[in-house]
Amino acid sequence: MKRITLEEIELKYKLDNYQALYNKVIALIDEEKIKPVKASKLNGKKPALYKAYWIIEEREDNSVYIEELSYKYAPCISTDYYLNHIKEYKEDRQWALLLNNYLKNHSDKLKNPQSMNERSFAIWHREKFLKEEQGKRILKRCGINIEKLNIYETTEPLAYYVQTRETPQNMLIVENKDTFYSMRRRLMSSNNKIMGVAIGTLIYGSGKSVFRSFKDFSLCVEPHMTDKANSVYYFGDIDYEGIIIYEKLAETFKDERKIKPFCEAYENMLSIATHIGIENMPEMKEGQNSNIRGDFFRFFSQNQVDIIKKLLDSGKYIPQEILSEKDF
Repeated sequence: MKRITLEEIELKYKLDNYQALYNKVIALIDEEKIKPVKASKLNGKKPALYKAYWIIEEREDNSVYIEELSYKYAPCISTDYYLNHIKEYKEDRQWALLLNNYLKNHSDKLKNPQSMNERSFAIWHREKFLKEEQGKRILKRCGINIEKLNIYETTEPLAYYVQTRETPQNMLIVENKDTFYSMRRRLMSSNNKIMGVAIGTLIYGSGKSVFRSFKDFSLCVEPHMTDKANSVYYFGDIDYEGIIIYEKLAETFKDERKIKPFCEAYENMLSIATHIGIENMPEMKEGQNSNIRGDFFRFFSQNQVDIIKKLLDSGKYIPQEILSEKDF
């Protein structure tokens, strides 16, 4: 509680004599707006007053909010947090009520999955609400698991070129854009082979973005690409990052499909790099995660593995762009 002195009361209410001050102090005490600070002692005047007073804060009437939380929310919403934190409820009330309205009156819509932004707009009329901290906080305070909203996250559309829809076929995921375009030009020239391997579908992985794209693989590709009999290959830079992308991709989706390195291309990269000189290869960018598992190396000869390890140890790398359309 805050303190206020007799002098401050006199100045605040612009009182011009002691009797008026006395009457005002007594009135404030009767109205339970202040109470004496007895340790401040009396002022020695008649009638006497204490020299200082505690300001009594008005108690807010929260009964309307307590009743609302107790009786007007859907059973699936937990109101325990807000009942114990009325101040926070008043801050969140607008958003909590919108969630309550949706779950009470439109819960049938949860049977059909929606993207995160679509569901967010449907509930709160803000498409980014669920991605913001405020949206996550509202769900947590209401005891609602985000899975209950039956949403899915969207990824960047997967870019690919289809040479044939016949199955089974070989599908090749390419890390970099330039290599994707060069390989696509090769396939579009009425030749379905890249380095002697028939490729039915060419996929642009876009580096680490491939992880997000592959999570929704079956939703964003043509039916022939989901055939379990297809063989899937990956081709990227020979550096720590490129190898880790392959190993993580292969490990993450091992239960759905086996992904192998496109060895023909990697072997050609090594051959050209060795001819130019490993010491003449570009410097690897700093800060790369070097924790490769070693799964990548299982597909190559010991001599090739030794060359790759020497390359990595020297801080060099071989970009996919060492190969061009004529090599394919």
